This record gives sequence, C-alpha cells and structure tokens, in this order.
Amino acid sequence: MFRFLARTVRFLATFVVLGFIAVWALLLYVRYPNPIQVYKVGFAQPSKTAYLLPSRDVSASSTATPLLMSSKAEVLPSTVTWYGSAITFQEFLDKTSTNAFLIMRDGKVTYEWYRSGIARDQRLPSYSVAKTIISILAGQLIAEGKLKESDKLVDFYPELKTGTSFDSITVQQLLDMQSGIDVPDNYPTGPSGWGSPIAQMYATTDMNYFLRGHRKMLFEPGSKGDYRSVDTQYMGMIIRKITGKDIATLAHDRIWEPIGAEYLATWSLDKKGGIEKAFCCFNAAARDYAKLGLLIKNQGKAGTIQVIPTAWMKRLSTPVENLDNWGYSAFMWHPYPNVDMMLGLHEQIVYTDHKSGTVIVKLSDNLKDDENETVAVLKALSY
Repeated sequence: MFRFLARTVRFLATFVVLGFIAVWALLLYVRYPNPIQVYKVGFAQPSKTAYLLPSRDVSASSTATPLLMSSKAEVLPSTVTWYGSAITFQEFLDKTSTNAFLIMRDGKVTYEWYRSGIARDQRLPSYSVAKTIISILAGQLIAEGKLKESDKLVDFYPELKTGTSFDSITVQQLLDMQSGIDVPDNYPTGPSGWGSPIAQMYATTDMNYFLRGHRKMLFEPGSKGDYRSVDTQYMGMIIRKITGKDIATLAHDRIWEPIGAEYLATWSLDKKGGIEKAFCCFNAAARDYAKLGLLIKNQGKAGTIQVIPTAWMKRLSTPVENLDNWGYSAFMWHPYPNVDMMLGLHEQIVYTDHKSGTVIVKLSDNLKDDENETVAVLKALSY
C-alpha cells in the first residue's frame, strides 16, 4: 500500500511539473509572461500593476514645483446623486473604490484625499489617461513639422503593409479612433478572457510580434469611429520612429520636465528594456496627474512655456467623433461642453472644466462600469 501511494504521489508530482513546463513553454511561444507573472498581474488590483510590470523611469522635473494650496479647504456637498439616489460623498468614494481624489480651483488645491494605505507620492496607473500624453507628443511633432496628420502609418513602417485598406490608415485616423483595425477593446473578465486581443496586447512581451499578427481590418479607415487602443499603440510607435527616442524619455523631456512634476513616474514596457505600452500603463502620483489637468486648463501652458502648441490645444478640445455618447478627439474625451477629460480603465480620470477653472483627479480600482454616473458627479462638483 505504501509503495502504491508513493508511486501515485510521484506520478502526480511529475504530471504537475510537466504541465507547468508545458504552460510555461506555450506562454513563451505566444509572447506572454511566465505563468507566475501572468497570475500576479491577472489577479492583482489595478492599482498594483504599476509595480508588477517591467517599466522605464520618467524622472521628476529638475525644477519640481509643489502645487499651490488654497488658504481655505473646500467643504464638499454632504451628498451626491448616484444612480438616482442621494449618497454621502464618502460612500461615493467607497462605492467606486477610489484611491486618490483631488480638486483644484483656479490653479489651487482645495481638496485632497487618499485612501488609507495610499501615499501622496505613490505611483498609480493611468491606463488610457496615457493616451492623452501620446496625443500631446504627437501635437508637438506636428507643430515642429516632423509629422502630418495626413501621413500614413505604413510611411513609417513599410514592412507592415498588407495590400489591404490597412495600408491607407493615416495619423489623423489613429488619433481619432477611426483606423478600423480589428483589435476591439472588449476587456475580459477573469482568466477566460485573457486570450482576447486587447488582453494579449496588454500582456505581450513582444509588442512588435503582436502588432504584426493583428493587422486585419474590421471596417474601412475613416468610415466611422470605434474606440480601440491599438490606434494609440501605433501612434506611440510612429513617435518613436520619428524621434529615435523612447516614449518615457520623450514624456520626461517634453512634458514632465516643463510642468514641474514632483515625483518619479514610470511607463510600463512589453519586457525589460523593451517598448512602452503607449496605449496605457503610464504610472504617476495623483498630484502630477493634476498638473497635467492644470496644463490643459491653462491652454497648454506651464508657466511661460507653451508645452502643448496652441493649434494642438484647439484640436484636443474640439470633438470630431461621438464615442459611447461622449465627444472624442485626438485621444481626449468631451463628456460635456467646455470639458476636456482624460479617462482610463477602472476610473482613472483627469477632468478639466474650462468654464469654472476646475481640475479633478480621481484614481480608482473600480471594476464596475460606472463611468457615466461618476462623471456626472464630477460635473456637479465642478460647478
């Protein structure tokens, strides 16, 4: 009996080891991280991913400047409207798994809150807030004459030509989510969805391999708008090609440095020393996200420096598409008139109301689809 049990244990142990090796080999073949890394990232809270993926530093500004504080702290309304009912503001923060919430009025911080365990300098992921950073970099290159919206993607990467309408995709179509590339943003829930294209793009250890394998078209470029992160990834690749520099380096030199960012940020990569996941995965402290909002509020200026060219600031703020019932243009959302909003998965929000001069930052772990309700609360707070 003992020998039988011993043989059974050895057989099961061998089976488990061989199975683990097979899974590891399969993930390696499809350019996924190893099983341990997949498990860590797949089951982590969104706010933890900034520390789980390989990344490149975006150093704090050499002239870092703290945000100005209002002399009088803001008293928020006792209740807000949530799905038609009144709830307390703290309940709103709790229901939406908020990690950091910051309000600026006329350039000064009037309210700042962090969930217990979240530090002021802690890097929190932006997800698609990163897209607006890519847009700012693109606008700078356009102003410098190094890029045109009429340029085609394959002008920069001729090796990607397919002989289909993919070859006609322009920079403008990428910026306005009109490419038609068949990589929809149907984010998966749970392990069963990890093989979806958007999950593959997020997890891949070889971005070039992923992009080469996903060039099929769903609709003709420019025929309509449909939100898809692959458009931003391609814009990031074009920017890298034009400048010969990493996106993280450009973000530091062209944005983080002039806005006086206080804290170290990072940009997640496909692998160590690899390519930035330009469509997401910029990680920074809440106060520095607020500086991005302040940059937008001040029409692209940081002090006396015009960081966002004036013409591009107008382009950013003028909706050209309607996606999910909100205006959209050049990787910027417009849920209401005179509002520019950077929005990322799980409610990473930098909300700028130009009429009232309000900037609101909300960084969250919200796994529910509450964006419409949440943005309505921000609108009410921005008055």
